[in-house]
Amino acid sequence: MSFVSKAFVSTASGDKYVQQLIKHWSHRFETSYADGEGLVPFSDVASASFTSDPEGIRIVLRTSGAEEAETLRGVIESHLDRFAFREAPLSYTWEDGR
Repeated sequence: MSFVSKAFVSTASGDKYVQQLIKHWSHRFETSYADGEGLVPFSDVASASFTSDPEGIRIVLRTSGAEEAETLRGVIESHLDRFAFREAPLSYTWEDGR
């Protein structure tokens, strides 16, 4: 069973940041990107999907549990903030669910 965390990040440059993030991680993972949507499979049990729209980025993080989710949230946030350095730190609103 997977643990799901969802977040919204407010930014006017969401698509740009999603593209940068997917390209950055494509060197380590089999990422995909098309039409404002990106996917990063971190492992067999952990993945993150990113969807950009004019208001920001929606993130769905699937992990094996809360501890792994907390770790990957930090990884995602630090990478996004690095790409969004002109407006960082961004504000992340995370919700856990199934």
